[in-house]
Amino acid sequence: MPYQPNDLLSRHFEESGHDLTKKVEEQLNLVSPNSPNIPIYRDMILTVLRMAQEDHNRWNAKITLQALRELEHAFRVLEQFKGRRKVTVFGSARTPIEHPLYGLARELGSALARSDLMVITGAGGGIMAAAHEGAGLDHSLGFNITLPFEQHANPTVNGTTNLLPFHFFFTRKLFFVKEADALVLCPGGFGTLDEALEVLTLIQTGKSPLVPVVLLDAPGGKFWQGALDFIHQQLEENRYILPTDMKLVSLVYNAEDAVEQINQFYSNFHSSRWLKHQFVIRMNHKLSDDALEHMQGAFADLCLSDHFHQHAYNGEEHDEPQFSHLARLAFTFNARDHGRLRELVDYINLPENWAHVKSQAQRTREPLKVT
Repeated sequence: MPYQPNDLLSRHFEESGHDLTKKVEEQLNLVSPNSPNIPIYRDMILTVLRMAQEDHNRWNAKITLQALRELEHAFRVLEQFKGRRKVTVFGSARTPIEHPLYGLARELGSALARSDLMVITGAGGGIMAAAHEGAGLDHSLGFNITLPFEQHANPTVNGTTNLLPFHFFFTRKLFFVKEADALVLCPGGFGTLDEALEVLTLIQTGKSPLVPVVLLDAPGGKFWQGALDFIHQQLEENRYILPTDMKLVSLVYNAEDAVEQINQFYSNFHSSRWLKHQFVIRMNHKLSDDALEHMQGAFADLCLSDHFHQHAYNGEEHDEPQFSHLARLAFTFNARDHGRLRELVDYINLPENWAHVKSQAQRTREPLKVT
């Protein structure tokens, strides 16, 4: 949703006899003139000033400072990797090198790198080390957590600019999801299960953009199948989740299938965003008229009103002009059924639904052109 300035902050200081809004904006315009983000930075600074005015607790101030520093540092470091697709890989740090899952994670890292996808992990051992080992440094990012006892990042990223240290788990977890164009989860302990359920919750509730979530297990493995059985029997059957929520996750048993799931997701779908009250899907290929017409009925339940509209870039997304070449599919999404939204994405990813792709039957019926 578009940013709405918080006028309460300005009024708070005006009522206190301190008109700080203009002074803050003057300083911001000195360091970043003509920035469209000035209102956001202004409210950010006014929030800190209100915190300083109240001055309740030193510990609160230190937490805020540390979190803000971590966020700013991570944003700045990750800017150099902007535009590269990234996949976050979770799994147990205790997986030994001789375990089949270690080899599977190494194959996964290698397969992701061949598709020019970067591999993000927590930079530790086990599954994390294996995935980075397979991907190599150029395709690896490590988000390490600093602990009071001695600990090291895995050899692939240790001591490199591809390693980001975090003091807080919550800021680290934010970037695991924020930077991910897909997530692959291998078997692991409480931490892995925590990440799996948190990611699915964020996507299910629309707090995180729709991305592929792939569960990877060794052939014959029962780890994720057992978890899915529990979800089906206890959550789905008791209606704690929608049946379509299960569309948000897929289970595979080899690295190539995991990467294929990700590549297929982005075969036409590029990205999505809210624009005012419209949900917009950006696509690499325009949909055919027949596909769009079929969609109006087959996916009508996703629309709160009206129907699906397909259009070219119209300048409204002024903050991301680099995507101006992409086709748009816009609709008033109900913002509730993200499992059905995943089904819609699968539909637009079918090549036979693209405007410039003709079916084999059509090509067969066309007469040969003689020159």
